[in-house]
Amino acid sequence: MRTLAKGFAALLLGSMLTVTVTVTAPGASAASTRGLEIAVPAYVYPNDPMLTAAQSAQPAPSIVILNPGNGDVPFDSSWQARADTLRGQTTATGGKTKVLGYVHTENATRDVNAVLASIHNYLVTSDGKLHVDGIFFDTTSRDCGPNNANRDYYLNLRQQVQSLVYAINPNVQELVVDNPGTAVADCFLEPGKRTADTFVTYENTYANYTGGGWLGGNVFNLTAGYYSGATFDPNGTSFWHLIHAVPNTTAMHTTLDTAFARGAGYAYATDDVLPNPWDTTPSWGFGPETFYAATIG
Repeated sequence: MRTLAKGFAALLLGSMLTVTVTVTAPGASAASTRGLEIAVPAYVYPNDPMLTAAQSAQPAPSIVILNPGNGDVPFDSSWQARADTLRGQTTATGGKTKVLGYVHTENATRDVNAVLASIHNYLVTSDGKLHVDGIFFDTTSRDCGPNNANRDYYLNLRQQVQSLVYAINPNVQELVVDNPGTAVADCFLEPGKRTADTFVTYENTYANYTGGGWLGGNVFNLTAGYYSGATFDPNGTSFWHLIHAVPNTTAMHTTLDTAFARGAGYAYATDDVLPNPWDTTPSWGFGPETFYAATIG
């Protein structure tokens, strides 16, 4: 989900009602106690109308990802102020919007020190306060790598975020998201080695999503192939689908229903299109989307 036309991003997820869902993965089953929330990438400046529209939506999004220059531009007072305002909004579940900072990783090839500098850009501020709840790692690897080297690269980054957030404010429950944009190898969700709370396991067009582009699951391995990943998802928050070029409101409803059926706890549908499908408010608005998500399940 790298910036194409602009160098700024914000991501939003809107909450929903609590439900009980049972899903099955190879060899086991897992119970989820929630439905669907909305995730809206917004590659915009801090005072762009897209962000002001997102924060005024009722119910509010559950998560917003802010991205000053792909994480390489200072997270200055204008960004901090927008983050603080977003974090004050109430979601459909009664919680508050979480804000994440965007950091690119180049499929586990970006120098770790450079990645850590981007993380510090968001978490270590001059006033000593947290203005974000965690980090959204983009362009992440989907493959374990030799001897799980890629997995361990992201495990280290998650642990760095956890330590920093706890040191600054132990009352904040940090959130880490990895975005491979497709099904991820299940080594990334291995107990004790899990690299993120949530994984973006689909990012593509509506036509692709509904026309055969779905691989068949959120996770995979060489033995089981693609499967739901439900055994790694007891709280229903592990997987997130991003769908652009959605033609109309009816298709938006279809997209969200499909995402939930495919095991996503977070989703976002927009009629925005390439080269940057994350820089415009959907024509139907954020409120109708977060509201509809709250009825699913």
